[in-house]
Parts: sequence; C-alpha cells; structure tokens
Amino acid sequence: NHPQIAGGSHLPDITVITPVFHDGSIIFFVASRGHHADIGGIAPGSMPPHSQYLEQEGACIVAFKLVKNGKFQEQGITDILMAPGKIPGSSGTRNLRDNLSDLRAQVAANNSGIRLLADLVQEYSFAVVQSYMAFIQQNAEKSVRSMLKDFAIEHGGRAHAIDHLDDGSPIELTVDIDKKTGNATFDFTGTGPQVLGNINAPPAVTYSAVIYCLRSMVAQDIPLNQGCLAPIEFRIPKYSLLNPSEDAGVVGGNVLTSQRVVDVVLKAFKVCAASQ
Repeated sequence: NHPQIAGGSHLPDITVITPVFHDGSIIFFVASRGHHADIGGIAPGSMPPHSQYLEQEGACIVAFKLVKNGKFQEQGITDILMAPGKIPGSSGTRNLRDNLSDLRAQVAANNSGIRLLADLVQEYSFAVVQSYMAFIQQNAEKSVRSMLKDFAIEHGGRAHAIDHLDDGSPIELTVDIDKKTGNATFDFTGTGPQVLGNINAPPAVTYSAVIYCLRSMVAQDIPLNQGCLAPIEFRIPKYSLLNPSEDAGVVGGNVLTSQRVVDVVLKAFKVCAASQ
C-alpha cells in the first residue's frame, strides 16, 4: 500500500497480488485492492485531515508475503498493522479483526480469479487466452491513438490547462501530441511543490486520473486496461504535488487532488468545464 515505493494510492487501500501458475510457470497475476476502514495513524478511519507525514496516516506496507505454504500469515500482518502505535501520538489499527477478515476476503477473491482463469485456459488453451489479453490491450491502444490524432488535427498538436486546489496550489498540464503516430507527452511541469500536508498525490493517482480521462474521451466501447496508456509518456516533476517524497502525507490527495487532475486533463482537451 505504500504510495511512492509500492505503487499505492493512499494507505487504507491495500492490494493483494497472487500469481497464477500453469504447468509450473507463472502465466498471470490476479489482484484485489480493498479500502480498509482503519489501519492506524493519528485519527480513527486513517483519513486524518491534518496529517503532514505518511507515517501519521497508518501502517505502511512495501511488500509482505501474506500467504506462505498455504497458510495465512496472521501474526506477521498483525505486527505490521499494529506498528504505527510505536509512533508518538499515533495508534495501531483500531479494528484488527476486520482488517484480517477483509484481507482473507481479498485472498479468497484472488483465488476465485485464479480458478476462473484456469477454466479459461483449460477451455481455450493458454495461447488463445494470452493472445486475447494482448488483443484487448492493443485495441485500447489503437483507440486512444486514434482519439489523440483526431484531437491534434482539429485543435493542434499542443493542449494546455491549469487549475488550482483550494489552497492555491497549481496543477498545470501541457500535452504534446504527434499527429502521425498518436503518441503524446503529458507534462505536469508547472505544478506546485509538495506541501506539508496531505493533499500530495503519488504518481499512481495521476496515472489513474489520466487513464480515466482517456477512456472517457474514446468513442469506442472498450474495457478499461493498460493499453490505454501505451501511447502516453508522463513527465511529473519530482517533489511536486503529484510526485512527492516518500514520507509525504497523501491521504487527502487520493480523494481531492485526483479530482482536480481530472479537471485539468478534461479542460486541456476542451471536453468539459472543470467539475461542472
């Protein structure tokens, strides 16, 4: 769940990832992300309004093997979830029983996904399933490239927008599009510096906001997937509001700053008035 090191969003969102094996080799990964009601920190609910550092927002997990040799590692994850209590003014998780139940549910969800994938592979063969997973991503990439090229032809190869958070922090975006290939650079240079608060947002939040906007602007009915970002290069200045240091507070950025990033992207592409 660590926002900067492990690709998380904010600490209450814990992701459980499980490999899928076929003939002794890993062929896929399944994952489930769940928002936990409390994982410790300085305030109940692990969404403190005045946190300034990540450690104040709850338990940080970079990587932990949750199931080992078929056994759920209850003691190990309990130690991690209770660790924030060692920080003055902070607490470990206030509802350990629910955390453990929810994590077991996430493991169960992954196991269901594994069974379903195994059924697909058995019915259609691994080669066919893998091919169609690639086709889905390639189709998404083609759809986004087509949308970007159409925009560039109509409005030019550069789009720009800026908006601000309630504290005045700017979020600025310049999009440069190659009219021939549909490649695009999303450059957030000009965005304000990280703040001593919790409205910072890790890069994963910006990626999510952009992929949401791209999917919304594509005319075709396609499933949301990583192929949508294949044509995109991101430039997010380090130590900015959208790429803060590893210890920066981010719990508010996941729910507030993320929406303003969406506003800025839609504004740049002239498809929607911000938040209206």
